[in-house]
Amino acid sequence: MSDRFEFLMVSAMYENGGNTTQRLLDGHPELYSYPYESQLGTRLVLDHLSGLYPAKYRWPVFPLDGSAAEDYELIIDEECKVRIKTPHASKFRDVAIDLDDRERKTLFLREMDGHPRSRANIVAAFFRATARAWKDRAATGREHVFVAYSPIVGVDAERIVSDLPDAHVLNVVRNPWSAYADTLKRPVPLSLVHYVAGWCTHQLAALAAARRFPERVHVVRYEDIVADPLGTLTKVLARLGVESAPTLGRPSWNGRVLDEVYPWGTIRVPTPEANRATAGELSPAAAAEIEQRTAPLLAAFGYERP
Repeated sequence: MSDRFEFLMVSAMYENGGNTTQRLLDGHPELYSYPYESQLGTRLVLDHLSGLYPAKYRWPVFPLDGSAAEDYELIIDEECKVRIKTPHASKFRDVAIDLDDRERKTLFLREMDGHPRSRANIVAAFFRATARAWKDRAATGREHVFVAYSPIVGVDAERIVSDLPDAHVLNVVRNPWSAYADTLKRPVPLSLVHYVAGWCTHQLAALAAARRFPERVHVVRYEDIVADPLGTLTKVLARLGVESAPTLGRPSWNGRVLDEVYPWGTIRVPTPEANRATAGELSPAAAAEIEQRTAPLLAAFGYERP
């Protein structure tokens, strides 16, 4: 691993295809793909968006007075820590992974040794330590870009690209009808009003960040990804100096092809047909209300009511 920290952060509103995109990027010979959602947020995240989005999905905040060991523990990283510390309680318990959290923390502290406790250094050390501690990771030796996914973290895109000079943010957007229909499959789904508010805020932030940082912040529709994953993601990776690879054409985890993306996300089969069918699961009343509440943004993405 070089001292340069090349980074691609995938962001998407819930059920907008972020997990699918990360799983399509998994297995690429030039990418280190984080095994689960990289929930980097800390309990110190507190701002105007805190009432809308959970802290675990946000770009982290660390205290001025602290230590590297405390910084590591502050990172919520719920999906990964639950899987490797209490696997029986994880939805990924049936998928093997050889990653010890104590060893990862030791490697993290080595990475931080002699470096300032800046947010950039902490984030880079966290991902480098994870890659080194993950013993059964399918490696090619050609990896040079770290890939992570955290829902809605694109609302912090300006902070990400400001902190990390070699970072890019990929915002994935899905039509709100299919997205909300998949959200309803969760045990405790958000209300339509709450969900749509989050959807609109994320997409507006994505469009604004892409306008402000056009070379480093990218917006891609989920519909385009599932229609042509190889072609669509190849264009994005080219902006990072990463070549195309056939692995982009099918979802995988640690290089192992997946028949369905679940349990990494609610989306099981990422195809245009499944996406359209999902939108059709909504009641006419719900579909109409979503159109009314998202109308100002629909045209920006070329979406029409199904």
